[in-house]
Amino acid sequence: MSVISMLGFVIAQAEQSTISYLQTKFVEGGLFMWPILACLVIGLGFSFAKLYTLIRASTNTKKFIVDVKNALNKGGLEEAKRLCENTRGPIASVFHAGLLRADEGIEAAEKAIMTYGAIEMGFLERGMIYISTFITLAPMLGFTGTVQGMIQSFDAIKEAAQMSPGIVAGGISVALLTTLFGLVVAMILQAFYNIFISRIDKIVADMEESSIELIDTLYDMSTEE
Repeated sequence: MSVISMLGFVIAQAEQSTISYLQTKFVEGGLFMWPILACLVIGLGFSFAKLYTLIRASTNTKKFIVDVKNALNKGGLEEAKRLCENTRGPIASVFHAGLLRADEGIEAAEKAIMTYGAIEMGFLERGMIYISTFITLAPMLGFTGTVQGMIQSFDAIKEAAQMSPGIVAGGISVALLTTLFGLVVAMILQAFYNIFISRIDKIVADMEESSIELIDTLYDMSTEE
């Protein structure tokens, strides 16, 4: 048997042992392990959906601003509007809202940009509250499961009519599994949440900076006329 084959066999055995160990501990954790698992699955579902949304919302802002300026110089407002319509993302939507009102003056365009920017920011943040809820709920369920396990442990001591270290240690060990699982779930979802918040902040900052640049461009065009 080659070294690579032996290494693959060892890794496969280790993975199988790890999965078997986790399954055993999950069952030992009791009833509260299931709602915590549900928090993980549903929370990851919202996280992947938000990840997809933010990927689609991402735009090469600098290139897009240059393209809009070129469109304004070559084809005027109509050409720039078409470019925004054919570009996905919140920045293009905000630009399009401003360009639609550009004929009414700079103030009207600026007001439209501010209004639509607030709407787009709400869209970007949509769903984050659900992830935050599961981040909070998972460890709370874990603590509740631990309390229940401690109660069961003391009930076992009472029924045994003696203070056995084995009974106490075993009961506490099982009870703490729900807390551990709840904290792990919360940490996983918190990592996603922090990444999303950072990404949303960057998109909003790009939106604000590019909107100011668009207003300046429209102002320069109006003064030239």
